[in-house]
Amino acid sequence: MGSMNETVAALLARSNRLGADPRNTNYAGGNTSAKGTDVDPVTGGPVELLWVKGSGGDLGTLTEPGLAALRLDRLRSLVGVYPGVEREDEMVAAFDYCLHGRGGAAPSIDTAMHGLVDAAHVDHLHPDSGIAIATAADGEKLTAEIFGGKVAWVPWRRPGFQLGLDIAAIKDGDPDVIGTVLGGHGITAWGATSDEAEANSRWIIETAAAYIAEHGKPEPFGAVVEGFEALPETERRAKAAALAPLVRGLASTDKPQVGHYTDSDVVLEFLSREKLAPLAALGTSCPDHFLRTKVRPLVVDLPATATVEEITARLTELHAEYRAAYQAYYDTYKVEDSPAIRGADPAIVLVPGVGMFSFGANKQTARVAGEFYVNAINVMRGAEAISTYAPIDESEKFRIEYWLLEEAKLQRAPKPKALVGRIALVTGAASGIGKAIAARFAAEGACVVIADLDASKAADAAAELGNADVAIGVAADVTDAAGVRAAFDAAALAFGGVDLVVNNAGLSISKPLADTTEADWDLLHDVLAKGSFLVAQAAAKTMTAQNMGGDLLYISSKNSVFAGPNNVAYSAAKADQAHQVRLLAAELGEHGIRVNGINPDGVVRGSGIFAGGWGASRAAVYGVPEEELGQFYAQRTLLKREVLPEHVANAAFALVGGELTHTTGLHVPVDAGVAAAFLR
Repeated sequence: MGSMNETVAALLARSNRLGADPRNTNYAGGNTSAKGTDVDPVTGGPVELLWVKGSGGDLGTLTEPGLAALRLDRLRSLVGVYPGVEREDEMVAAFDYCLHGRGGAAPSIDTAMHGLVDAAHVDHLHPDSGIAIATAADGEKLTAEIFGGKVAWVPWRRPGFQLGLDIAAIKDGDPDVIGTVLGGHGITAWGATSDEAEANSRWIIETAAAYIAEHGKPEPFGAVVEGFEALPETERRAKAAALAPLVRGLASTDKPQVGHYTDSDVVLEFLSREKLAPLAALGTSCPDHFLRTKVRPLVVDLPATATVEEITARLTELHAEYRAAYQAYYDTYKVEDSPAIRGADPAIVLVPGVGMFSFGANKQTARVAGEFYVNAINVMRGAEAISTYAPIDESEKFRIEYWLLEEAKLQRAPKPKALVGRIALVTGAASGIGKAIAARFAAEGACVVIADLDASKAADAAAELGNADVAIGVAADVTDAAGVRAAFDAAALAFGGVDLVVNNAGLSISKPLADTTEADWDLLHDVLAKGSFLVAQAAAKTMTAQNMGGDLLYISSKNSVFAGPNNVAYSAAKADQAHQVRLLAAELGEHGIRVNGINPDGVVRGSGIFAGGWGASRAAVYGVPEEELGQFYAQRTLLKREVLPEHVANAAFALVGGELTHTTGLHVPVDAGVAAAFLR
């Protein structure tokens, strides 16, 4: 294949520019297209094509594989077989017969709009300012007033073939019209060139925003309600961290969810105003918004000054009411072929003075849901500033939310990995065994909190795993109860709580009894025994608040059962850890929390302990080069295999990955076979 088609290159550049600014459209929202010619590999002659953003793609990050490529003549021929609005969903299947070659991405429902409008370049976007006009009670009148006849009003119609025909007719009927406001939904604009289409899109967005700024009421959300103002940041975040596990547990009643916390000025200001409850109850309007945020949020109706205990009690009541209302919404509007209900828990929870908790199957979905609700707040503010916010009817929202085409898109999604939806916190995770476990958990879909004594190393290790949707690094001295609590608070604010906690932080001192100092003994017992206790205590508090069960793993040692010389302080502390496994398995089982241990041995490579001089001293004792120490240890084992951090990580995943659901109180040796350490 040669270089990229010029039309395609211009389309991608325009899409990326438009998608980079959240004022133009939101993540994965909207679509763009271009019509042009390419060489038909069958005839060698030119062929007219439509390139359009495929289903589910994101404009800001769009690349060529994310485009659907269709034969324009075949697409436009569908007008002749269109069976009418009652059967228009059938047209989506027909798009597959219009694809050029393998066609790239799956064509979206909006393909008809792009193909039927007689303009070379078309943009369909979801800008906050445009949706504010689209959801205003007198949106049609405002559209005429704001845009002076250059932009037409299209009453709400579900996306599909008929909407494409409607917009095409507007374009054909008036050469001065450059775009439309789609009632309840967004905007569409077009141009003869890519630059012209982009300029027209931006003009509509900016003209709408300028009108709202000039003519809007100064306080569209009403007056500040006393007691509902934002708490100071430190107090606000402490309260959010205390509430997050409970909120996540409630939002995960039907299916485990990951959380995201937002306390931006936009959110906190909305939560402090008198119109919060009535506007939130109206729900969002743009299909992209409510598909991710559900029809409406759960709103706590208590002031910011309410205690955590008071908010907790009220949240539990409101959650039960929310579920009942959502079930009623589903039962009211479902039809014979509606997909099954997808869970009745809220995706957005608003707590005045504290902020917004948003939820999704993974962290990115949770974060994006929060971004969409911020868009919705901006839309409501704009609509209320110049008119009255009037979203589409609930029956129409249901038709979109439980649309068979939307269900088909969900069914196309790949099967999630084993740990998707689970949140791990691993101590001592910037190196060695902890780092390997964190990497394995992240690879299996978990969100990971890398806790380590060294904050910068923790941040670096987290960055190796991916962005903040995958992992974060936090400083944690496990011997300090406040430091441990802070690490769990960071997990709560980043992801909503924890499900998998690994007690891995450790160090090693090996001396004969006579040479072991009191300081040696205290340090080992502080880090290994007391540290594990403090981490387990914090983990159990979070997990019981979530009421989702959980896993607590201890990385103990073969030395917890093996009686060797010159190791009394280290091995005694490891034995303490090993017995904590049994004690906590017995105590926490009623909460669905499983507690298991792993007993590694001879893990040299990648180990922070061995790198810190321990390896050199052991190698000197045995008279081998330090780089051969792992192999030397391997020769003492039954399997003659060197144990690597990854082998311990494999065992950790085996214990938490979903196969050993009925196992607790177990110690798994990962030592390549040390008969003297067999459990009996």
